[in-house]
Amino acid sequence: MTRVSFIGSNGSVTVAEGPPGARLLDVAQAAGQPLEGTCNGCLACATCHVIVAREQFECLPPPSAEEEDMLDLVPDAVRTSRLSCQVVLSEELDELTVRIPG
Repeated sequence: MTRVSFIGSNGSVTVAEGPPGARLLDVAQAAGQPLEGTCNGCLACATCHVIVAREQFECLPPPSAEEEDMLDLVPDAVRTSRLSCQVVLSEELDELTVRIPG
């Protein structure tokens, strides 16, 4: 299992686990996090935007051009922003920390 810490916009921390191969969005939603994922991972929205901890961002595979295009539409996106529907958990990502923007 891969452990993920979700930091809410109010600073609260929720720790959840998901198996390798699970989408970060699915783990977040199962843990009650406020990520919509309206398009169900089809890269047609950015309602699952998260900010990955800077020191862990380089551990992720690079985003696709389509994901980067969607992130360009997110007003509070930063360099370490990702769409959680596009992040697949792996053993290398154990102890991942992501912040959910307000």
